[in-house]
Amino acid sequence: MTGNEPVPAADAGIREDVPTSARSYGWALGGKDNYEVDRQAMLMALQTFPESVDIARENRRFLYRAVRYLARDVGIRQFIDMGCGLPTDNNVHQVAQAFAPDASVVYVDIDPVVLAHGRALLADNERTAVIQADLRDPEAVLAHPQTRRLIDFDRPVAVLFLSVVHHLLDDDDPRRVLRTIIDRAVPGSYLALSQVVSDDPDKGAELSEMILNAGVPWQTRTPDQLTAFLDGLEPVDPGVVELSAWRPDPDQPELAPVDEPLQPYLGASKINRRVYQCGGVLRRP
Repeated sequence: MTGNEPVPAADAGIREDVPTSARSYGWALGGKDNYEVDRQAMLMALQTFPESVDIARENRRFLYRAVRYLARDVGIRQFIDMGCGLPTDNNVHQVAQAFAPDASVVYVDIDPVVLAHGRALLADNERTAVIQADLRDPEAVLAHPQTRRLIDFDRPVAVLFLSVVHHLLDDDDPRRVLRTIIDRAVPGSYLALSQVVSDDPDKGAELSEMILNAGVPWQTRTPDQLTAFLDGLEPVDPGVVELSAWRPDPDQPELAPVDEPLQPYLGASKINRRVYQCGGVLRRP
């Protein structure tokens, strides 16, 4: 499949006329499962915030390092990936199971395209499931039969909110969303998260307005606003930081190349840093 071919409408509810974050983000990672409306939304955002491609790709690199740390270094064997997005290379289950073959992963997303492709990819993987749920409704995630099958809440679990916290508006009560599962998990569980932030509230508001006008829920925050959700949790060194500074590893796997229209924007974050992505891994004591 190329970026110009239609995404199979394997599940009901797939719309070609409204962009989704999962498909636009997937395009920035070199993915091919998107529509013209998703590509145009990304290109429009890049006119004002050219660093956006780098931001998406840095988050994917962070995913690898965070999941590797959780599976290899602290022995986590259960993962819930909230707002997982479209499958690409080095998905959570691939990273976790490379270091811990017995790891279980529940992927959560509301986008029907994600469900269609994820379920096809994971058809033969009994330790991994994709469920359709809204990340703003963690109670539904906890009650889902696949979550109950794969996740034992008597043992430590890692809950991931990677590059999705900015999709939680203040009206969604983001602290509730982020904390519902981790606060019920046993001590020694972990929360990993990332969010697009800006040190300049005016620039952050500009990005929020632009993406909201495209039909995608979005709220840029400052780093302090993000960390305010995380009281009582213990940050893993080096803390909640710009993602490129979280345990950088020059030898981690490369990402897929981007399509030609996005190539001019690679490296733009070295010149434009009005917004960036901030995150980290935190332990429940």
